[in-house]
Amino acid sequence: MQPMKNQNALNWLLFILLCLTWGSSFILMKTGLRVLSPYQLASIRIIGAGIIMLPLARKAFREVPRSLIRPVVLSGFLGTFIPAFLFCIAGTRVDSSLSGILNALTPIFTVAIGTTFFKLKIGWMKWLGMLLGFGGMLVLLLGGINMIDTTYLGYALLILLATICYGLNVNVVNQYLKDAAPLHIASIAFTTLIIPTLLILAGTGYFTSPDLFTTAWNKATQISLFLGVVSTAAASVIFYLLMKRAGPVFASMVTYGIPFVALGWGLLDGETVTYTQVAGLLVILLGVRIANK
Repeated sequence: MQPMKNQNALNWLLFILLCLTWGSSFILMKTGLRVLSPYQLASIRIIGAGIIMLPLARKAFREVPRSLIRPVVLSGFLGTFIPAFLFCIAGTRVDSSLSGILNALTPIFTVAIGTTFFKLKIGWMKWLGMLLGFGGMLVLLLGGINMIDTTYLGYALLILLATICYGLNVNVVNQYLKDAAPLHIASIAFTTLIIPTLLILAGTGYFTSPDLFTTAWNKATQISLFLGVVSTAAASVIFYLLMKRAGPVFASMVTYGIPFVALGWGLLDGETVTYTQVAGLLVILLGVRIANK
């Protein structure tokens, strides 16, 4: 009984760590996009993740069976490459409330894709937990907001597409990469993305820009690299580990905890918290708890 409690405690620790890491990445992205283009920020972020994983890539390619290399590379594109660019592009036009609501659809797409294409079977308790979590997300983000700006609906659809990629990636990893070490998955996935993202970065004119050596440019580049090393590389390893330990549904529900961290950043920035927002957080946590049963 005691080992089971320890395992659950570790699962929740990984869950909270992911919420803190990914929840803090939005403010960093917002800062970086003030200087860099979305293509530049996303490219540098992915390159940073790939470079930090290079020392581990040789061992990963040697130990991972050849039959699993293709799904690992596919996971890199679905879980990192495509969403990174989609979120950065959308972040230039879509307001944060709408982005958060759409991002919360990840667990829904995880289950929808899993039950449709990957023979994933879940009980009604997990469905109830996900619906409660999404409802809490709506309460949290709509608390005190009179209306949501839907002017740039086309950009909002990019976020929707990113969540579909996330949901598909979770199922790919759960279906084909259960026996692969999380560190090996991340090493192969990110290092194979270095060359295509480097070509994209060069195509944006990053290396020939007259602002290349300015203080603002360097700071934005450092932020992008930090996002790659911490919010992409390290967080992805933790996410793969959590998914392997607790299952795809519980792992994907990290998206429900991200607004909690965003709210904390708002408090530090002098924003006020309403009772409605607190209620939304409680509903979110209740949904995660029910889905984990």
